Amino acid sequence: MKKVALGIDIGGTNTAVGVVDQEGSVLSKTSIPTPKNGNVDSYVAGITSTVRGLIKDLKESVDVEGIGIGAPNANYYTGNIEQAPNLSFKGVVPLVELLKKAMPEMKNIALTNDANAAAMGEMIYGGAKGMKNFVMYTLGTGVGSGLIVNGDLVYGHDGFAGECGHTMLVPGGRACGCGINGHLESYCSAGGMKRTAFELMAYYNANDSLLAEKSFKDLESKDIYDAAVKGDKIALQVFEVTGDYLARGLADTIHHTSPEAIFIFGGPTAAGDLIFEPIRKNLDKYLLPTFRGKVKILPSKLKLGDAAIVGASSLVWKEIQKTLS
Repeated sequence: MKKVALGIDIGGTNTAVGVVDQEGSVLSKTSIPTPKNGNVDSYVAGITSTVRGLIKDLKESVDVEGIGIGAPNANYYTGNIEQAPNLSFKGVVPLVELLKKAMPEMKNIALTNDANAAAMGEMIYGGAKGMKNFVMYTLGTGVGSGLIVNGDLVYGHDGFAGECGHTMLVPGGRACGCGINGHLESYCSAGGMKRTAFELMAYYNANDSLLAEKSFKDLESKDIYDAAVKGDKIALQVFEVTGDYLARGLADTIHHTSPEAIFIFGGPTAAGDLIFEPIRKNLDKYLLPTFRGKVKILPSKLKLGDAAIVGASSLVWKEIQKTLS
């Protein structure tokens, strides 16, 4: 009988749920709304119903090993979601405890933040197979990261280690969503790239840029990519500037953990060499000589559409490995 795990990715708007086999293939998936009213009990009931429905509707018999969950402000140690700013649940939510009560048939239930789940997925299913020391950066609305050292995620003493997106990049710089100025996230997220585009257009008075046709509200990171492909000078410089900023942040991470590789995941990475070449070109100038030329900068091999579910499900296999070791 095929062994499977459930992967749950909790976002501010929707919660994705999928059944994933040991090879990382998604057998079935769906989504439910993430509540806006903060009603945890009805949410847990909705997840329970959805999980059981997905398993029941599979065309083959499976052995369900458990549930892995990726969520913002998730604490692996406690199984709680704690003070998540983009979720309607207030305070501390003991999600793992609630799900264990609702689904006692589940052998393993584990929870971590979404970037940690992506790192675990990369190690089990993606390009980091066989690596024991690497880092995952996720670029999107924010900048997340997961640190793998000696084959294990780094959680720190309280469960929240690894917030590389909140590295101080430019003291006194742009306001970050967390309320502190100058963090990496405010420069290298999708929103950060948009801010860079408008700063450059203002600096060069670039009314002829293809990006000038868009308002700040309407511009998206894909528009920057499309304009860069067409040779737009502002769009091309956005990638150069963003790659340099990322190189600075990655250099700090390399100095802290000395990884074999850093994997980068998220929408902006679809730009390929436009974003990766500036990172690789600039990285060495921010590194101590002993680290230069040693760390690979690689795109994630996780499938973008399923990565969150697959990454979350990988927590189950890690829990089983821990039990056996």
